[in-house]
Amino acid sequence: MPAQRQPSGEDQRSKLAPGLHLVATPIGNVGDLAPRALAALRDADLVVCEDTRVTGKLLHLCAAARPLMAYHEHNAARVRPQILARLRAGASVVLVSDAGTPLVSDPGYKLVREAIAQGADVLALPGPSAALAALTVSGLPSDRFLVAGFLPVKAGPRRQAIAELGAVPATLIVFEAARRVPQTLAELATALGPREAALARELTKKFEEVRRGSLAELAAHYAAAGAPRGEVVLVIGPPADRGEVAPDDVDEALRDALTCMSPAAAAASVAAATGLGRREVYRRALALKGKGPERP
Repeated sequence: MPAQRQPSGEDQRSKLAPGLHLVATPIGNVGDLAPRALAALRDADLVVCEDTRVTGKLLHLCAAARPLMAYHEHNAARVRPQILARLRAGASVVLVSDAGTPLVSDPGYKLVREAIAQGADVLALPGPSAALAALTVSGLPSDRFLVAGFLPVKAGPRRQAIAELGAVPATLIVFEAARRVPQTLAELATALGPREAALARELTKKFEEVRRGSLAELAAHYAAAGAPRGEVVLVIGPPADRGEVAPDDVDEALRDALTCMSPAAAAASVAAATGLGRREVYRRALALKGKGPERP
């Protein structure tokens, strides 16, 4: 009687359960791909992604030859019904973003809502997240935070968005295109005042860097050094407690702001952040600059 063949790893592997699986993928270092995520990518009936070229490279590295479907803000309305139909038919569908955790700054939440509404199972396979990675290395308060995503590109909506974010009593996490970093930091320093911040770039990659300081210090650095390279996440500390502002803290905030602003602009920024009177802060700014009194 011939010897019985032992089951191979391919034979033993169980098929991914039907439903929508939200899989976090590496933000730079492929070694961060979790074992469950790897198994899901190899077993899924369909992998839904932002860019098939980006995810295709990841699947190639993982030896996972699975069907791919692009799903992004430009085709979501047209493609979503096709994905939902696959779920109704009992398929196992994996949803990924180009990097990190899906549904953070992508249209995935609409797919999740409609999948839930039609009774499909929705499961999370957690893992890498650029927002959380930047928050944890920033050194800023992490007990309350808001992931604000990308700021609007147009000037008017951008100013409005920054003003609205300035009132949020939490650490802010903002994504930004590297080329716009100097301008964005200057706008944030002017609008939000002397807040602590950190700019994290190329997280988990070879040239990972985290630069910390006040918004004014970071604005001054990138105004001189030019735009950074790579993927960028900006973390901004919460507004100061306006009931506890010491004179030395006001002076320190003004010195930071004066590195990249006029005395009038620095005074307006610090006054807005601390709740102090603008004229009082302006007089202090002029004193620090060694000027005589002027009208703001």
